[in-house]
Amino acid sequence: MTMTMRLSAALLGAAMIAGTAGPSFAQSGEVNIYSYREPGLIQPLLDKFSAATGVKATVLYAGDGLLERVAAEGELSPVDVVLTVDIGNLVGAKTQGLTQPITAAALTERLSPEFRDAEGHWAALSLRARVFYVSKDRVDATALTYEDIAKPEWKGRLCTRPGDHAYNIGLVANRIAAWGEDKTRTWLAAVRDNMSAPPAGNDRAQVKAILEGSCDLAIANTYYMGLMLNNDAEPEQKQWAASARIVYPDAEGEGTQVNAAGAFIAKYAPNLENANKLVEFLLSDEAQQLYADANYEYPAVTSVQPAELTQSWGTLNPSKVSLTATADFRDEAAALIDELKFNEGAQN
Repeated sequence: MTMTMRLSAALLGAAMIAGTAGPSFAQSGEVNIYSYREPGLIQPLLDKFSAATGVKATVLYAGDGLLERVAAEGELSPVDVVLTVDIGNLVGAKTQGLTQPITAAALTERLSPEFRDAEGHWAALSLRARVFYVSKDRVDATALTYEDIAKPEWKGRLCTRPGDHAYNIGLVANRIAAWGEDKTRTWLAAVRDNMSAPPAGNDRAQVKAILEGSCDLAIANTYYMGLMLNNDAEPEQKQWAASARIVYPDAEGEGTQVNAAGAFIAKYAPNLENANKLVEFLLSDEAQQLYADANYEYPAVTSVQPAELTQSWGTLNPSKVSLTATADFRDEAAALIDELKFNEGAQN
């Protein structure tokens, strides 16, 4: 993209989000947001924020491409805060120089060190646990470890979405950080060979496969259980979820892998003070409870309780491997998944 095209893109983005033109997009009483997270979760939070502070929140929602957009817009970007999912995106944004330190007091006063950047360049806002869904009818085990699902007794009984999805890359990266690459390679090859079919579909599809008898144990994120059990628009999903129960891997040991959805303040944020006000609000008890109740995720502020339904699945013992340590091994994890041809399914 030429400089002219970048400037045009930036100006177009600015006009879309801020409804203004000119070299500066700072507006008293406003904050501009790019969000990978869906309106159903984020808009109620922003409405509460605006009601509490008087700051108007303007948001651009998109499923992908927002980090690339921030990078392309550069100093002309109108964005103040980016809401994203996956620790890889948060760490990657800092690495690309798209962030600046968050100065909101809540960052250090309310978040444990493992859930924020050491230099304040990003904050986790909610946690997602990647767990085992097991058939209520065909699996008796109530406690399982990551190593258990590599054992021969699970031959032809496992399912998960493709290995190169960010969720599974995060899981494998977590294992490399905990075990080292050699042990993880051996484990992942055995897990691959226990698959009932080549990985396909999303997390919900794996739980549907349990109901249909195609597999007995699925690897998926916890919050989908809550979303399926309460899905009135597609009530068949309630049956999928009702066929399974959640087992937290290594619940009594080294802990279950978690990923984070979080926020960073853009390097050239034109409304910096309001950006920090928004982060402060998103780490408040009120906002953290909205995250927990609306999407069945775990609050990043650990003094806030998960939703009652989430609590009914058991107690989360987060992995001792930090989010940043997991992010450090994402490239190795992706390479290992390719090397083992994980997406082709069982090979032995």
